[in-house]
Amino acid sequence: MGLFGFSSGLPLLLVFSTLSFWLREAGVDRASIGFFSWIALTYSFKWAWSPLIDQFRLPWLHNKLGRRRSWLLFTQVVIISMLLIMATQDPQHSVTLFIIASLGLAIASATQDVVVDAFRIESADTRLQGAMAATYMTGYRLAMIVAGAGSLAIAAFYDNSAIYNAAAWQFAYASMALFMLFGVFATLLSKEPVAKHKIQAVHNIRDFLITGIVKPLTDLFQRYGKTCLILLAIVITYRISDIVMGIMANPFYVDMGYSKAEVAAISKIFGVIMTLVGAGLGGLLVSSLGLLSTLLLGGVLSALTNVLFHWMAGSAAITQVMTVLAFIAPEAWLQTQDPAQLLLTLVISADNLSAGIATCAFVVFLSRLTNTQFTATQYALFSSIMVLLPKFIAGFSGVAVDAWDYSTFFIGTAAIGIIPILFIVVLIYMQLNNRFKWVES
Repeated sequence: MGLFGFSSGLPLLLVFSTLSFWLREAGVDRASIGFFSWIALTYSFKWAWSPLIDQFRLPWLHNKLGRRRSWLLFTQVVIISMLLIMATQDPQHSVTLFIIASLGLAIASATQDVVVDAFRIESADTRLQGAMAATYMTGYRLAMIVAGAGSLAIAAFYDNSAIYNAAAWQFAYASMALFMLFGVFATLLSKEPVAKHKIQAVHNIRDFLITGIVKPLTDLFQRYGKTCLILLAIVITYRISDIVMGIMANPFYVDMGYSKAEVAAISKIFGVIMTLVGAGLGGLLVSSLGLLSTLLLGGVLSALTNVLFHWMAGSAAITQVMTVLAFIAPEAWLQTQDPAQLLLTLVISADNLSAGIATCAFVVFLSRLTNTQFTATQYALFSSIMVLLPKFIAGFSGVAVDAWDYSTFFIGTAAIGIIPILFIVVLIYMQLNNRFKWVES
């Protein structure tokens, strides 16, 4: 699950924030970068083809690898191919093919996510899902560090000059294609999970629609009744704060004067540490505090870390950091440090820690909602709608920054993070009053 998490997490930033860094260095304006992020909306529509993964057998590969592993290998090969195509393009000159390859990468990556989620849920019972999710998220967040900090470091290693060089980014994306081989390795060595429910035969389009789409959708309402509306509200809004903010994070670093090498170095060290701590802590908190309490904590932390970005954008942030550190750090150490890098380290560390806790809890939450009879379709639906609204709003993030400023934008993203917190509080209240309980599938 660690390697599958790595394989799932790697492509995401390559069509999201890392790509925005490339585009900004290439001279693309912030508004266009925001609209370009709508390519990632592909992840919000994976539910539309997820029934195929439950129902359709890939020729030859299915007999060799099984239902889940055959789809995994197929999507991983497509992801590698799309990354290699992007590695031959320059957004300053070949925009059309660049967009097509980016879209193909997003579709293949979203499909791989559907299969990995189904594989994970079918491979262990409810008791082990917290541990499975924590392991998956560790690999996922490590991959995001590789795709984020790693790709920046590789591009900087190739050419760290202040002048834009497309070859540096092309080399970085080709390297990311090689990292996808970890996923291929895991697919070939893993064991095909045993299906808990027999797949119903599909003989025509009507059977496909009923078995693959209608039943998975109505099942949730049958199990939870009206409470389903609150559950879906949490799914739709939980990631809204960090996704809307995330698309502008790298352009913000560029505009603040940080280089690729600086952002990469800090993310690579402190980002990795805090990611591992956050994912592991999230799994432990789910087991000790309970799922909804951990989900609430993750939502609060996600909103608060956006306030840190607001603080970072202010002119007094560096001075305030040095004043606080003066009381707890040796003076000789402080004199050797770059205050701007210390500020960036603090913000990136806090952001990765909160993201690890929140994401781990959210993965378990979605897994608890999923009926193993419709694993791929239901989980794909949940993980699709969870990013639909946030990524649609994120498309206007560049326009918002241009209209106001980074500081106001970050406060706005923190404020909208209150929405899912309120829904979770309502669900906890219902659970305490025995008006809500989990229905095991």
